[in-house]
Amino acid sequence: MTGTLVLAGTPIGDVADAPPRLATELAQADVVAAEDTRRLRRLAQALGVRPAGRVVSYFEGNESARTPELVEALAAGARVLLVTDAGMPSVSDPGYRLVAAAVEHGITVTAVPGPSAVLTALALSGLPVDRFCFEGFLPRKAGERLGRLREVRDERRTLVYFEAPHRLDDTLAAMAEVFGTDRRAAVCRELTKTYEEVRRGSLKDLADWATEGVRGEITVVVEGAAAPGPHELAPAELARRVAVREEAGEHRKEAIAAVAAEAGLPKREVFDAVVAAKSQRS
Repeated sequence: MTGTLVLAGTPIGDVADAPPRLATELAQADVVAAEDTRRLRRLAQALGVRPAGRVVSYFEGNESARTPELVEALAAGARVLLVTDAGMPSVSDPGYRLVAAAVEHGITVTAVPGPSAVLTALALSGLPVDRFCFEGFLPRKAGERLGRLREVRDERRTLVYFEAPHRLDDTLAAMAEVFGTDRRAAVCRELTKTYEEVRRGSLKDLADWATEGVRGEITVVVEGAAAPGPHELAPAELARRVAVREEAGEHRKEAIAAVAAEAGLPKREVFDAVVAAKSQRS
């Protein structure tokens, strides 16, 4: 018989949120694969349990190399428990490779549900929760970050992101540039911890606030794009209107700003339409 891979959610802040089954699985697993073994031991101590099986590290740096070893243990009948520092394994954390490999080898995969920063932030945001997209972490480089945001500029579902505190101001500023300054959002900081804070407002207001510096674990929730209006202008029409103004003597920058104001759109969207039109002509 093959073994079982157990993905276990861990607290995102308050250790009292740990699912009761987590202690049982820690005590019974043949192998415990942990993102940080020191954090695991502190968690186990807080839960009043000692892992009976072998404890090994399983993090981004050794995930590829460690996966075959864990699959071999599973194939031999071991019960392998996978935990990360906070939340559910595989969700912006190590785990996907191991799950995929286990599935490929016909090994049973199950889970111990636990706290989720994604769902907690979404519920607290005050934004629509009926449909949403989890986008994980944005790229660190400014150009790549803008490109990723432009991919979902017209996404109508609520968007959820993770972000590092030292990049939050740049990320919110980029979101304001791409999504529009008035798009509603919420920054959820230190969820379930002593200094939990949920800051709600427009992307511009939140970007201004973040310049003062923010600390802690961050989840950002952003309102989806509004449904297109019945008279929304196509990019070609936006470019044509800019061209008309330029022919009348306006500088391109002023023409773009005027057309954007008329259409109720971000200047960047009109600018992109002008660039696209120019590329098609060349």
